[in-house]
Amino acid sequence: MMDPDGDLGQAWQAAAGMLAPEIEARDSDDPTVALGVAGRDRLAVLADRLQESVGTDIGLWLEGVGHAAFDEEDEARLRAQVAHQRQQSLHVDWLDAEEAKTRWPWLGPVRGALWAPAGGGVDPRMLVQALRADAVRLGAALIADRAVAIERHGDLVAAVRGTERYAARDVVLAAGAWSGLLEGLPRPLAVAPVRGAMASLPAPAGIGRCIMYGKSGYLVGRGDEVTVGSTMEYAGFNNEVTAAGLARIFAGASQICPALARAPVTRTWSGLRPVSADGLPILGADPALRGLWYATGHGRNGILLSAITGVLIRQLIVGEPTMIEDLGAYDPARFWQW
Repeated sequence: MMDPDGDLGQAWQAAAGMLAPEIEARDSDDPTVALGVAGRDRLAVLADRLQESVGTDIGLWLEGVGHAAFDEEDEARLRAQVAHQRQQSLHVDWLDAEEAKTRWPWLGPVRGALWAPAGGGVDPRMLVQALRADAVRLGAALIADRAVAIERHGDLVAAVRGTERYAARDVVLAAGAWSGLLEGLPRPLAVAPVRGAMASLPAPAGIGRCIMYGKSGYLVGRGDEVTVGSTMEYAGFNNEVTAAGLARIFAGASQICPALARAPVTRTWSGLRPVSADGLPILGADPALRGLWYATGHGRNGILLSAITGVLIRQLIVGEPTMIEDLGAYDPARFWQW
């Protein structure tokens, strides 16, 4: 089993940092699109505040994200996605083949592309570093201990137990893929680790800074490096990078940018994403144990939803109206209503 306190395995350490809710939409009714847009907006606010408060540049850039279509089926699907999202007042466009090749001349034989000009990316490691530093500046104590259990007194949370006991009136369960392993949970938690393997390669000439999705993967260009990904493998807490997983990644990346097929592999890695039973985040109060709050199950969108999740959980705890009015799709109780 991977160590949740180590340097490997955590989803945020392995993330590419894409901020592309329009692209990541699972279907036309995916509620996380609006949540993701709010999350991206919140990160844009945080970027300026963190630069000012702790002097850290989190690498935010919002120069647009594309999703290229390489066959007739994908073109039809993406065209329909553009039409639906425009009806929802999202800023997306369809670029025909000539427009796509003009914007991204390194693309393979493309039929067109969905273009989300508000999309972008962030450096996950710098974001976490800056948030930790700002938390300390504001008076938070960062404790190097592993939470192993939640203690209760009747129907109230009483403490978190690690090597020591930490009394608490409110506890936020945000342990990623390991969330369901804590002892003392009121009921089993529907979160499983899903392995996502990735790789980096030298950037071919002309790619520059970009994020491009394809039918079977994506690439992120930063400086002289391109990151390609990613798999979705139910392999428990096994964090190994496999040949089969890499083969799928490289096939998808080479379709997007054929020049990558000739590039050497610089490094490979993987992370364990916390994926809920229905693929949606789990946000809110436990229905029976007062003081226990869930902020987990974000799947492959943990970085995108990180800032808005923090805001929402704080608002729920103090009883304020939430920025997202209807959180019913993420209610923890949805798994236990039978």
